[in-house]
Amino acid sequence: MVRFAQLVMGPAGSGKSTYCDMIYKHCEVIKRSVKVVNLDPAAEYFQYPLAADIRDLIQLDDVMDDDSLHFGPNGGLLFCMEYFSKNFEWLLEQLDEDSDDDYVLFDCPGQIELYTHLPIMKQLVEQLERWNFRTVGVFLLDAQFLIDTPKYFSGVLAALSVMVTLEISHVNIMTKIDLLSKSDQDNLDKELRYLPPELKIKKLVLGYLEPDVNLLSQNTETARYKKRFFKLNSVLARIIEDYSLVKFHPLNYNDEDSINDALMMIDNIMQYGEEQEVKEPKELDRDEDEDDDLDKHEPYDD
Repeated sequence: MVRFAQLVMGPAGSGKSTYCDMIYKHCEVIKRSVKVVNLDPAAEYFQYPLAADIRDLIQLDDVMDDDSLHFGPNGGLLFCMEYFSKNFEWLLEQLDEDSDDDYVLFDCPGQIELYTHLPIMKQLVEQLERWNFRTVGVFLLDAQFLIDTPKYFSGVLAALSVMVTLEISHVNIMTKIDLLSKSDQDNLDKELRYLPPELKIKKLVLGYLEPDVNLLSQNTETARYKKRFFKLNSVLARIIEDYSLVKFHPLNYNDEDSINDALMMIDNIMQYGEEQEVKEPKELDRDEDEDDDLDKHEPYDD
């Protein structure tokens, strides 16, 4: 049986758990079965029920309290994830508890090292594929990144790094669009003063949702940045332009249509639902009965 999975990723505070909560509640409303798996050993609280929790396998606090390891928060989390990568059978046992649920959201940790320096998440993707999962990466970025051009492009580079490393279908989503304050919108207007009005925040900042690499190099020439960084930023901008893979889709948690559009887009990428039967079981039964009745009649003579 083909199953489906979203790997929900992004920097700390980008809204990964909130995203899982909103998708879970939305699916409840539309009578669709979805389960959520927590893969963050440092997580503390969830508003939705968990089908599996990595903290049942290993906990960050236990690792940090171990006198023989002497790990801090970041090193302890990496240790937990490496331990998890050696015990994928535990995850399979949790997923098989309810085989009727074929759609899983994986709430992943935010440490970028897991996607760039270590093979853990890549190994997870490969393992899910062996378990017959169609997997899509969902990378979230907080809309607060929009008010600072260098900060925004660091998020773009992080998203690009994840896309290249995992080598799976991928969607980038800009979260918390609705939470930008009026002052932040004004600051953003100043940052984008050389862009046409239709590209500003009131139109969902289309110039940012589809990155314009000129923003990075042009901001470098202002008094805010020294010119010695211009060449470095120009190289980074060229990398983003050469790959031309990163584009963000806006997500407003206060708009049900926005949530539905995001879910529909991800479903289409995974081809979710295409293997389901078009006819209802009752209609199939009726058609079979009609065929049986026709078979009972003798053919007419001409």
